[in-house]
Amino acid sequence: MSAHVLMYSTAVCPYCVRAEQLLRRKGITEIEKVRIDLDPDRREEMIARTGRRTVPQIYIGATHVGGCDELHALDRAGELDPLLASS
Repeated sequence: MSAHVLMYSTAVCPYCVRAEQLLRRKGITEIEKVRIDLDPDRREEMIARTGRRTVPQIYIGATHVGGCDELHALDRAGELDPLLASS
């Protein structure tokens, strides 16, 4: 079983697409996507939770990973797979 992945995103965000592609390559089939462009209340939730205004904002389990660059950096450092494997 893999960790729950939540991604705050918008429809036209190329970084969201890149982050999702990496997660899919890692075998993650279920990504809870929160479209903040469609739901302003969820945008406020994202800002309150992360302190950031940009998308994507990614959570793996209870861990706030950050955005696309941080996700790829975790992968390069060999730290993404163990995080994804946790439940």
